[in-house]
Order: sequence, then structure tokens, then C-alpha cells
Amino acid sequence: MNPKVIHLIHELRENSKAPICAYIYDLDGIRQQVRSMLNTLPERTSLFYAIKANPDKRIIEALLPLVNGFEVASAGELLKVREVSESVPVLFGGPGKKDYELELAISKDVAYIHVESLLELRKLILLARERTKDVHILLRVNLRTDTLPQTKIQMGGRPSPFGLDEQFIEEAVSILKEAGNTYVHLSGFHFHSLSNNLQADLHADMVQYYLQKVAVWKDKYDLHIQVINAGGGIGVSYDGSSGFDWQRFTALLAQIRTVAGLETTELYFEPGRVVVADHGYYAVEIVDIKRSQGQYFAVVRGGTHHNRLPASWGHNHPFHVVPLESWPYPFPRPEIKQEKVTIVGELCTPKDRLHADAAVERLRVGDVLVFEKSGAYCWTISHHDFLGHPHPEFYYLTGGDHE
Repeated sequence: MNPKVIHLIHELRENSKAPICAYIYDLDGIRQQVRSMLNTLPERTSLFYAIKANPDKRIIEALLPLVNGFEVASAGELLKVREVSESVPVLFGGPGKKDYELELAISKDVAYIHVESLLELRKLILLARERTKDVHILLRVNLRTDTLPQTKIQMGGRPSPFGLDEQFIEEAVSILKEAGNTYVHLSGFHFHSLSNNLQADLHADMVQYYLQKVAVWKDKYDLHIQVINAGGGIGVSYDGSSGFDWQRFTALLAQIRTVAGLETTELYFEPGRVVVADHGYYAVEIVDIKRSQGQYFAVVRGGTHHNRLPASWGHNHPFHVVPLESWPYPFPRPEIKQEKVTIVGELCTPKDRLHADAAVERLRVGDVLVFEKSGAYCWTISHHDFLGHPHPEFYYLTGGDHE
């Protein structure tokens, strides 16, 4: 458990009587995570941060000097990045891009737009011609294969709303070569086939498969390929099992002949979860402990309206107990010892659960639970305003201090 987080929780208790409910982001930890990832990347590979994992402005600012750029999936995310930097390279992905989003991508000088359909391609050609501005694109391809690693979220290798099936590449190239298109340029291909993959060896095999497919298309359609974007999808373990081995993955990449022979082509990665998950903490105070039909429930100030990931993924989120000695009431303090307890939130729904049947040595009302690995897809995917409870506070650890 991060000692800086524990210190901050004790400080919060000293300075406020309100139940603790806060997100704590370790910016130094995030920066170190990225530095270690960059240290082992092979040549001609670049690291972008997919801000969908956590678009907090302070995190974007912390990563700006380190990553090669950012990946966004909406006009809102694009504006968040451009608020921090008007010049950092941005990749714009996601299905269903509206005209105003394509127009914004053009006006905000997005480095590459990931084109997801033939209609999107035709719209982009029209908009670029109207603005007489060059636009560089990567065709997102949904491969028809059963060789991809299997994860909870499959985004390719099967019928999918994401990307173009391989059979439509020829038509896309034909559209780009039509008379009247002098502004939209095909620079390469984009792949994002899955999410939260924990298998480094299979991930390396998948990247190799991407490169092999692009080599075929390059010759078949006489293309000059500047970029192959292998997407993200690198996972984090929430159940204590082994996580993704980044060092092994990059070592395997370096051994792939097609990676070593990229020459003038760049290989991009755009991870999100693995960059920030381990450096975010959701701290919530226990406000009640009750027994119901032989089971214990600990109710916290907070819940799935702040951290929806455990409910969304159907897992028990890991946590650490921070004991606090303060008890301002004249009656006994409720507690349990060496029991199993289900951690629930303050919402009026039985689905507001963060952890079921957790074994605890000791737990008291007024203690704080720190849900670790809460840096990615926790706050931003949550239904913040359901029932109107106050939002958590946000704190940022940097250097020897917090903000």
C-alpha cells in the first residue's frame, strides 16, 4: 500500500469531520510507469496515451513531456488534450464520428484520424476538400481471424461495429483514389481488437500478425505505409493474478523480424489502462456496518456512482483497510473481527457493490477502505449524479506533497 496515500488519509481525517470520500492519483507513479515502459520499447515504436482510461487534466499534463502523443475518441476528449497543448500529436479514433467532430479534428490539426467506415471516409474527403486542408488517416481494420487472444472485451475478429472488415479495404483505397480527393491521404492502418489482455506472448503474436497483414496489403494495393497502429488493449489484473509482463512483451517485439525491419514505418501503441490503473486510489469511509440474515454488510460513503468498474466488469475490486481511531459518538463503535463482509455503497440499488464476501481481520465504522488499482475506467465511466450524492474530492500526489 502506498504510504503517501495512508499519510494523506490521516491528514484528511484531522482536517475534516465529513466522511472521507476521495480519489487520489499518484502523478509521480504514473510518470515512472511511462518511463519504464519507454525504456524497453524497440526502435521505431512510439507510445501514445489513450485518455479514455482517465482524461483527468492533471494526468494529461503529467504525461505530456513523456509520451509521443495522445489518443482520443470524441470531440470532448480532443478539446481536453488541446487545452493542455495545441501542438502535441493526437490520434482520433472511435466509431460514429459526427461531421462536427471530423471538422474539429481537421481544425485542431489531429495527426491521424482512424477511419472506421466507408461513409466516414467519404464524409472526411468532402470536409477536407471544402477546407482545402490535408488530412492523414489510418484505416481501422477488423480482422477476420480466430487467432486473437480471448479477453472479456473483444472488439475485433468477429462481427463488430468497430473498423472496416478486411474485404472493404480495396473499396476504401478506390475511394481515396477517386477524382476530387487530393487532401485525404492514407498513411497506414489501425488495429484495436481487444481490451484488458494479460498475455504478453499472445499480444506479441497479435502484433506480428498485424504486421504480416499490412505487408500483404502494402504490396497488393501499392501503398506507402508510414504508420501501423497496434492499438492498446494491454491489461491489468484485479484479482491478484499475474499482470501483463511489459518487459517480456517488448523483448518479444524486438525479436520479431518485421519489427526490426520497419525501416520508414512507425509502429504505434496507444495503451490507457496499464499506464494509470495502478496509480489511482479510491478512498471511502465506512459509515455503517450491519448484519442481515447471517451476512455482514459495510456501507461506505461512496459506491458504484463513483467507481463503476467492479460492477461493470463483475469483479471484486482489491482494497486495503486504513484504521482510523477517531470516534466522536458516546455509544459503542460497531465493528467486526475475522468475518466476511460485503462492501456496498450508499445507493438505493442492490447492484451498488464494490466487493462481495471480503475476509477482514478487523473492520470498524469510521475506518477507511482504499480501493487500489482505481486509476483507470473507475471515475469517468461512473454515473456520478445518480441520487444526487456529492462527488468525491480529488487529490494529486507529486514529489513529497499532495495537491
